Amino acid sequence: MRRLFTTFAYGPPGLGLLLMRLGAGGALIGHSCAALAAGASLDGGAVQALCALLGLLLVAGLWTPIAGALAAVAAAWNAYASPGDVGYYALLGTIAIALALVGPGAWSIDARLFGMRQIKIPSSRQKRQ
Repeated sequence: MRRLFTTFAYGPPGLGLLLMRLGAGGALIGHSCAALAAGASLDGGAVQALCALLGLLLVAGLWTPIAGALAAVAAAWNAYASPGDVGYYALLGTIAIALALVGPGAWSIDARLFGMRQIKIPSSRQKRQ
């Protein structure tokens, strides 16, 4: 993950990415749970369960580039499968692609696992014991 992003955005940009993750992930989870509760077929149920899992990954900010790319593919598949919701899935796919390209931001599990670390080198003036 560290190779994909040079930094994890802090401040207002990080807050914006957090809101994007919460919106896209929450939409994926909500729409998938509603489709599963309505009694989707076996094939459709598997896709909706995958979408719910991807939504959870986006909300948590874990494996964001992979989850965002897969969420965009799932949004394209859902747009093809239900032509009435094309605008919804196009917007969701666009946000997922943006998250995959930009990254999760500072308030994410990815930032905690793969963020920059500080290395403190002791001064040569300190007495050695």
